[in-house]
Amino acid sequence: MSIGDVARRFGLATHVLRHWETVGLLTPARVGGERRRYGPDDLYRVAVVLRAKEAGFRLDEIREMMAASDAAEQRAVLLRRRAELARHIAEAQASLELIDCALECDHEDFSSCAHFQSMVAERISLSPPPHIRG
Repeated sequence: MSIGDVARRFGLATHVLRHWETVGLLTPARVGGERRRYGPDDLYRVAVVLRAKEAGFRLDEIREMMAASDAAEQRAVLLRRRAELARHIAEAQASLELIDCALECDHEDFSSCAHFQSMVAERISLSPPPHIRG
C-alpha cells in the first residue's frame, strides 16, 4: 500500500506517518527510490501505535516498547504507563465526586455547604503533585 492508502485507511495525514518513520516507529519498504510501500506488518505497527496513543503513551514510550529486546523491558514501560494512568484516573474520579457533590447539594450556594467544604479541605491537605515539588 502507498502512504496515501495507509493514511486514508487509518484517518491520518501522510505527514504523521512520515513523522513516525522519522522517530523510528515505522520502517516501510522503499520501491523505485523513495516511494514507500506498506505491508501487513506495517499496518499492524500503525494500529499498535494508534492504540498505544489512545492509552496515553507518548511516541518515545511507544518506540522504547517496540524496540525493547526482551519482555522485561516492555513490561517496565507498561508498568510505568499503568501507574501514570491509574493516577490520572484517581484524579478524575476525585474531580467527578467533587462535581457530583456540588450538583447534589441543597444549598443555594454549594460553596457554603459543609460537605463540599470538607471535600475541598481534603485536597488542601494532600501533598503537591511530584512535578510541582521543589
